[in-house]
Amino acid sequence: MTQIPSKARVVIIGGGISGCSVAYHLAKLGWTDILLLERKQLTCGTTWHAAGLVGQLRGSQNMTRLAKYSADLYVKLEEETGIATGMRQNGSITVALTEERREEIYRQATLARAFDVDVQEVSASDVKGMYPHLNIADVVGAVHLPRDGQCDPANIAMALAKGARMGGATIVENVKVTAVHDRDGRVTGVSWQQGEEQGTIETDLVVNCGGMWGRDLAARSGVTLPLHACEHFYIVTEAIPDLQRLPVLRVPDECAYYKEDAGKMLLGAFEPKAKPWGMDGIREDFCFDQLPEDFEHFEPILEKAVRRMPMLETAGIHTFFNGPESFTPDDRYYLGEAPQLQGYWVAAGYNSIGIVSSGGAGFALAQWMNDGEPPFDLWEVDIRRAQPFQRNRRYLKERVTETLGLLYADHFPFRQVETARGVRRSPLHAHLAERGAVFGEVAGWERANWFARDGQEREYRYSWKRQNWFENQREEHLAVRNGVGLFDMTSFGKIRIEGRDALAFLQRVCANQMDVAPGRIVYTQMLNARGGIESDLTVTRLSETAFLAVVPGATLQRDLAWLRRHLGSEEFVVMTDVTAAEAVLVLMGPKAREVIARVSPQDFSNEAFPFGTAQEIEIGMGLARAHRVTYVGELGWELYVSSDQAAHVFEAIEEAGAASGLKLCGLHTLDSCRIEKAFRHFGHDITDEDHVLEAGLGFAVKTAKGEFVGRDAVLRKRDAGLERRLLQFRLRDPEPLIVHNEGIVRDGRMISFVTSGNYGHHLGGAVGLGYVPCRGESEDDILSSRYEIEIAGERFAADVSLRPMYDPKAERTRL
Repeated sequence: MTQIPSKARVVIIGGGISGCSVAYHLAKLGWTDILLLERKQLTCGTTWHAAGLVGQLRGSQNMTRLAKYSADLYVKLEEETGIATGMRQNGSITVALTEERREEIYRQATLARAFDVDVQEVSASDVKGMYPHLNIADVVGAVHLPRDGQCDPANIAMALAKGARMGGATIVENVKVTAVHDRDGRVTGVSWQQGEEQGTIETDLVVNCGGMWGRDLAARSGVTLPLHACEHFYIVTEAIPDLQRLPVLRVPDECAYYKEDAGKMLLGAFEPKAKPWGMDGIREDFCFDQLPEDFEHFEPILEKAVRRMPMLETAGIHTFFNGPESFTPDDRYYLGEAPQLQGYWVAAGYNSIGIVSSGGAGFALAQWMNDGEPPFDLWEVDIRRAQPFQRNRRYLKERVTETLGLLYADHFPFRQVETARGVRRSPLHAHLAERGAVFGEVAGWERANWFARDGQEREYRYSWKRQNWFENQREEHLAVRNGVGLFDMTSFGKIRIEGRDALAFLQRVCANQMDVAPGRIVYTQMLNARGGIESDLTVTRLSETAFLAVVPGATLQRDLAWLRRHLGSEEFVVMTDVTAAEAVLVLMGPKAREVIARVSPQDFSNEAFPFGTAQEIEIGMGLARAHRVTYVGELGWELYVSSDQAAHVFEAIEEAGAASGLKLCGLHTLDSCRIEKAFRHFGHDITDEDHVLEAGLGFAVKTAKGEFVGRDAVLRKRDAGLERRLLQFRLRDPEPLIVHNEGIVRDGRMISFVTSGNYGHHLGGAVGLGYVPCRGESEDDILSSRYEIEIAGERFAADVSLRPMYDPKAERTRL
C-alpha cells in the first residue's frame, strides 16, 4: 500500500481524466509533493464510459484553444508514457437537415477559420463519399473537420496518471476524502479514510476534481459547485462485416452522434429531455457501475438512427449502455479558485465533453495555480460565475433535464433556457409582466428582454435571421433615441465599500482617479498585472468613507472575489453585497428630463445636476438616489430605489411619462443602443486578456495618481505601442445580422472575429465590435483598409471606425 504523506503542496481529489490532467500538468511545471486521492479506482466515475470524441472547434477562441491543446497532447502522450491512448485523428462531420442548422454550422466553419482550425464546408454527396452508409436524402449542408478524432478515454487518463507519476506526483487509489479543513478563510488540510485507517494531510491547496461527487464535497466547505448527474445513453452494435474506418459523425437535428470503433458502431444521444440521476446522493460502493437500461427513453433516437443509417436495422446490439455524467446550469464546466475559500480550486462539471476538455483544462488550471492568474481569458468556465442559490438541488435537477439536450439543440442567438426559471425577480416583475414583458434569465435574474404589443404572442420564435421581436426592439430603440424609454436594471450588482481605508483601497485596485468629491461617479476598470480588464464598473462616492460599486449582475461574485483577494490584512474596509436592497429604474432619452421633472421637485438642469454625479432626490412620494450616467448614449438617470418603494416609483414615472410617449424597454434594446455607441460589454469585448489601452479605454486610466494594480503594464504598453485596436463595424447592407464570432476580413484576408454585435436601428444596419491587429500602424493605416464581415461563409462590406459611429462627441448625454 502506498504511504499517504502527512503534508503535500496540493491534494487533488478525484482520479478521473480531469484530476489526472491537473496532476500531470502541475508536475510538468516542476511542482513536487503533488498528491492525488481517488475514492475507488482511477477512471471509475464517468471517464471509463465516455465516448471519447475529440472535437477541436468550441464556441469561443479560448475554448477552441484548449480543445486543440487536448488533441495535440493526446497524440503525443503514447510516445511519452508508453500507454496506448487509441487517439486517432480520423476527422469529424456535422450534417444539417434544416436551413437553420446549415446557417449554424456554416457560421461555425467561419469561426473555425478565424481560430485557424482546419475546416471545409462539404456537400451531401461529399458526405456520402466519406460516409457511404449514410442516408443523405434530406442533408442540406455539412462541415468537415479533418483533424478531429477519437480516443480511448480510460487509457488517456491512465497515460496522464503515468506522466504525472513520472514527474514525481503520488497517486493513491481507494482513499476517500472525508473533509477539507480551513481556517481564516483558507484551506489548511484534508482528512482521509482508507478502510479502517484515517488521517489528515496538511496542505494549502486542494483541487476538487470530484465529478458528480464534487458538488456535495464542495458544499461541506461552503463552496458553491452547481452540477448534477444525468443518465447518458449509447448503444454499441455487434461487429459489422467490412465496416471501414469512418470519421465521427454528428447529426444534431436528430440528437445523435456516431463513432466507428474496431468494426462496430457506437450511437449516442443528447435527447431533448434528460433524466437526472443521484438526487438523493450516490451510494458508497458506486464504481464502474452502469445504470438500469431504459430502452423506451432511447427508442426515439434509435428509430431516427435506423433511417439515417439503414445498416443499423440488421446490426445486432452488443451493448446498451447507461451511465451518469455531470451537467451544469449553463452547459459550461467549472475551473478556478472558489470565491468562498482561498486555496480551494475546482475542475469539474464537464457536460459530456470532459475528454476533449480535460487536457486543456488541466493545463490552464495548472498555469493558473502556478502563476496566480489564468493564462488567458477563462471567464466562460470560471467558477466565480456560479451563483450561491445554484447549489439548490431542486433547481439543479430541473435545469439539467434541459442542459443535456441543449448540447445538440440549435444554438440560436438569444436562446433562453426554459427550466428552473423565476428564482430571482425584481420588485417590478409583476408590473412588467402585466405590460407585455418577455423575460430572459441571467445569473438567475428574470429580466425583461423585450415588450410584446397587445395581442402579440409573448414568446421567442428563434432564427438566425430576424426574430419575431425585431420590430419591437426597433420601436423601443428609436423611443430611446428620439423620446424616452424606461428600463428595469435591478439585476445590477451593487457593492457597498466603506471604512477608514476605503479610498486608499479603491485607489489601488481601480485604474481611474477615485479621490473625487462625494456625489461624483467614476467610470473605471479593475486591472490585473498584465493590464487586462478584470472588471468594468462605476463607483459612486457616497461620503468621505463610503462608496458604491455597480457591476454587471453576472459578474458580481467574480468582482466580490477580486476585491476581497486584494484587501490587505491591515486595511479597515467593509464590503457588502447590497444588490437585493435596491431596485434600479433607468430613464433614458432626450425627453428624460421633462419626465423626471414631473415626479420630482429637484433641479435636473445641467448646471444643478451635471453628468457623472449622483444626488438623493424626492420622487413621487418616496426617495431615490439618481445617478446621471448612461449605457445607451442618451440623456438620462439611473434611479436607485429602496426595494419596498420600487413599485410606487415605477407607477409614478409611468404616469408622468404618458404625456411624453414613455416606452418600456428591454435588455435587447439596451444592447442595441450601447453597440451603436461602441460601449464595451464585459466578457465579450473586454476580458482579463484584453489590455485596457487596446480596448480603447485609456481615458479611464490615470497613471499620474500613483501606484495601482496594472499601472506598470499600462506604462509599458504606452511605450511599446498597441498591437491591436478595438474597432466598430457597420454593415452597409441593412439585411444581415451580426451576433458575435463572425469573421473580420481585412483586404481579403480573415484576421479576427466579432466580439459582440446587435442591430443598430438608428444607424440602419448591423453593428459589431472586434479587435484588429495594428502593430506599427497609424490610425489612418487601420482605417484605409477594406473591411468585410464573414457570416456563414458569405462576406459583407463594412464601414469601420475607431470612434463611436453614433454621437462620437458624446453631446447627447449632456443635452
